[in-house]
Amino acid sequence: MDSTDDPLAEQARHMVETVPQAAALGFRLVSVGGGRGSILVPWRAELVGDPATDVIASGVVTSLLDHCCGLAINSSKGERFPTATLDLRIDYMRPAAPRADITALAHCYKMTRSIAFVRAEAWDVDPADPIATAQAAFILHGASAPR
Repeated sequence: MDSTDDPLAEQARHMVETVPQAAALGFRLVSVGGGRGSILVPWRAELVGDPATDVIASGVVTSLLDHCCGLAINSSKGERFPTATLDLRIDYMRPAAPRADITALAHCYKMTRSIAFVRAEAWDVDPADPIATAQAAFILHGASAPR
């Protein structure tokens, strides 16, 4: 993704790759725009929850989904915007494949003056076979959001 001429993409790359937790987990921006955001976390041995399985830990997936939801909110507003997770429900459907990267895609489908509502999915190999889905609400800080 070339972000040199796109301020939103450049802000998104900064959010995904330099926020300390995201940087430590190795997040990479896949795409951003139109109220959607997608992030990939590459498999690394340090992220494995159980060495016997070589599967990325569920806590990493939780962080990925939460961060991806924030990215979708910023994409909806077209600018970097402070948020805080108000409610995050994650349904884990299956473990990821061993040694597999995980990608998440989030969609901010509704914003009020103070709350954004987001849905997200995470998958390893096939987006049609998610490992987890999320439903979330975020409080919006700062300027008023559209009604």
